[in-house]
Amino acid sequence: MINVIVTYTVKPEFVQENKANIRIFLDDFKKLDQSTFEYKIYLKEDGITFLHYSNYINEEVQHEVLNTPSFKEFQRLRDESGLNNSHKVEFLQTI
Repeated sequence: MINVIVTYTVKPEFVQENKANIRIFLDDFKKLDQSTFEYKIYLKEDGITFLHYSNYINEEVQHEVLNTPSFKEFQRLRDESGLNNSHKVEFLQTI
């Protein structure tokens, strides 16, 4: 299992657009085999920090999910919004 947490903070004026972009790729993720991965997104109390939690049964599934065109577009738009070095990726170990 591959478990990942990604956090990043966006500018307040980009929150609604980011939420809309997230909904687009989540809809596309529903077309994939849901038994092979899990992807959840949370908005922290500050209202501008997003947390993405995902797990995948293997690297092939991770690659397929993360290369979904709408997800790639989400990443591009998110990164171009100006994250001010807040983007953090953490790999978790299952216990």
